[in-house]
Amino acid sequence: MYKGKKVVVVLPAYNAAKTLEKTYREIPLDLVDEVILCDDHSRDNTATLGKQLGIRHIIIHEKNTGYGGNQKSLYNKALELGGDIVIMLHPDYQYTPKLIPSMVNIIGEDLYPVVLGSRILGMGALKGGMPLYKYIFNRLLTLTQNLLIRYKLSEYHTGYRAFSREVLETINFNGNSDDFVFDNEMLSQIVYAGFDIGEVTCPTKYFEEASSINFRRSMKYGLGVLRVSCSHFLQRLGLAKFEMYRRMK
Repeated sequence: MYKGKKVVVVLPAYNAAKTLEKTYREIPLDLVDEVILCDDHSRDNTATLGKQLGIRHIIIHEKNTGYGGNQKSLYNKALELGGDIVIMLHPDYQYTPKLIPSMVNIIGEDLYPVVLGSRILGMGALKGGMPLYKYIFNRLLTLTQNLLIRYKLSEYHTGYRAFSREVLETINFNGNSDDFVFDNEMLSQIVYAGFDIGEVTCPTKYFEEASSINFRRSMKYGLGVLRVSCSHFLQRLGLAKFEMYRRMK
């Protein structure tokens, strides 16, 4: 709890058994009220391990729904539990849970309703082992997005995010893709709805157990990002109207 606001951490998991415990142990449970794990039909014992660790809220998908589908289940459950500040943390230990207090503070003090953990600020991505082609891909996509969306972020592709309840209740995240482009659709919706976004420097780690999409999936993701950015551009200019930008409240 932070100044009367309920803090919920959500963990979108797929085959995360090797890193889940290390991630969970670093979550500041004196600040975080609830932790929700969603096992997206893993082939390992992710859900069983989550129960052993004492995670009370575990969602198990009977079939793999994808990264976006996983997050939809988590955000809906977080809202159902009364979450006021919701932090999405990957359980693969690529992002440090030690930034959770800072992200909670920013939202809890009404400085920003959305906070991103940026790997690009401070060169954390390359220091942490991000492949060079992914770094270049990230920078080119981000430049294009900043121009089309008319907003300025250091990156749109981090998987470390925190949201106020108001944001999650306003944007139509349930109508988004079930694939990796879900993250970009959310940011586009957030900017279009008029919410400001804060960023904090986030170190990151790339290692064998950390989740990462291959080159082919990266290309598919990149094309999806460009589609979202072009849609935002057309919607912003009033040249088209897309259902994803419909406000829920």
